[in-house]
Amino acid sequence: MIRSRLAAALIGATALLLTGAAQAQPAPKTVLRVAPHADLKTLDPVAASVLITRMHGLMIYETLFAWDANLQPKPQMVESFSTSDDKLSWSFTLRPGLKFHDGQPVKTRDVIASLKRWMARDTIGGKLGEYTEAMTAVDDRTFQLKLKKPMALVPFALGSAVGNIPAIMRESDATSDPLKPISEAVGSGPFLFNRAEWRSGAKVVYDRNPDYVPRSEPADGLAGGRVVKVDRVEWLIMPDQATAAAALQTGEIDIWEQPSQDLAPVIAATKEVKVERYASLPDQALLRPNHLYPPFDNPKARLALAYATDQAEFLAGGFGDEEWWQRCNSYFICGGPNGTQAGAESFAKPDLARAKQLLAESGYKGEPLALMSSMDIPPIGRMAEVAADSLRKVGFNIDLQFSDWGTVATRQQNRGAPGRSGWNLFVTTIPGATMQSPLTNVGTNMACEKAWAGWACDAQTEKLRGAVVDAPDDAARKAAVETLHRHLAEVQPYRVLGQFVQPYARRANVTGVLAAPVMLFWNIEKK
Repeated sequence: MIRSRLAAALIGATALLLTGAAQAQPAPKTVLRVAPHADLKTLDPVAASVLITRMHGLMIYETLFAWDANLQPKPQMVESFSTSDDKLSWSFTLRPGLKFHDGQPVKTRDVIASLKRWMARDTIGGKLGEYTEAMTAVDDRTFQLKLKKPMALVPFALGSAVGNIPAIMRESDATSDPLKPISEAVGSGPFLFNRAEWRSGAKVVYDRNPDYVPRSEPADGLAGGRVVKVDRVEWLIMPDQATAAAALQTGEIDIWEQPSQDLAPVIAATKEVKVERYASLPDQALLRPNHLYPPFDNPKARLALAYATDQAEFLAGGFGDEEWWQRCNSYFICGGPNGTQAGAESFAKPDLARAKQLLAESGYKGEPLALMSSMDIPPIGRMAEVAADSLRKVGFNIDLQFSDWGTVATRQQNRGAPGRSGWNLFVTTIPGATMQSPLTNVGTNMACEKAWAGWACDAQTEKLRGAVVDAPDDAARKAAVETLHRHLAEVQPYRVLGQFVQPYARRANVTGVLAAPVMLFWNIEKK
């Protein structure tokens, strides 16, 4: 039914308008036009963890390390590094010639300020911050990181491409309040943000940085040479799926970042269009409660969410045919390296009687609960409708509030009382690369004020997450993850709604899209 409606809408829609030696890049003369999944509202990838802001951040900023296609860290801004025998002292030297877009050189004081700001915001950054004793500049290109106790995952953390990324900013930007997004967009990466042509709700423009010098290694995920092969990238905001599909089919856009799974076979029928996937792990869908306010400050109310919801209803509503999705109650992605479902077995099917009992025990008295969502990203909007219907059946008084996705993303950061500005619940989706590890899974960070939107707070969870970091070998780490997961199933920081494959679509004359946690726009050629 969904496919037929979308296909009918599509018929009636009107289309809208290499690596080698390290040296400055040539100037290609092409424009890559992309329909992204959402409009860009927040420019600061350290203050905000939403995907569209992370994509923007990776265009203009760089990180000290970068994950390859297998999520393994490789040096990026770093030329060389070493660690002491006791693993408590790390030394990093920056590549020569790194420059911000304003022409100023990147110095270690910029790096240290940036890392401190990131540690105050991000899940894995916060964990590294707990282990850090000091960061000290040796000179403009070399700095030292001293730890209180060993942490083997330092390069992995410094190359994170998930959550709030460790983007290296100018010291003047990085010393700002980490809770308040900066409005500047000056990095040292391969693209320049074209503020003059930015039109909120319509277009975001990035120009090739002519002064950027890529690494000499071949591109591999986020790692290697970030060689830009187009003159500019334009993100054209097309929240209507049929409009985006028509624009792709007629060649008015070159890439559609997140087509609806229901439209995939329709657009794939066009000879000039290819539908593919770029992420190795499936994405996760989830229902996030606000832990700051009743009823979800009580774990019984959060458990009620788990017993009240049927993953199949959410996934079918959001993503259509089952070929695109999979039931999974693992916080850390079924099929991933940490994909246990230990302790979550009872959530495989809904138990409405149990949900009603837990809700009553939580002390909930039927107060209106603000469930915010947006149809700008149709799967999220449709799953929010499923959530409202499911939760009302067990006694939740749901006030479903729709707005544009940029407003939802901004509102997520509001810690005020629920209502028209604060909130109680939202549905979202997050890439599997983020959710597959206890170190990067933003939703299972229960560090109170330092946690992701929803501000989950549980000391035992944080202790168990620390045990995963401290595990001496893979066997011990696997056991620690299982213990952590059993506890998470009891405290329910969020309701896992299952996982799904998100395709992207491109014109056949576009090649070079890299396998990575987010869509990247270097290495792409348009012929």
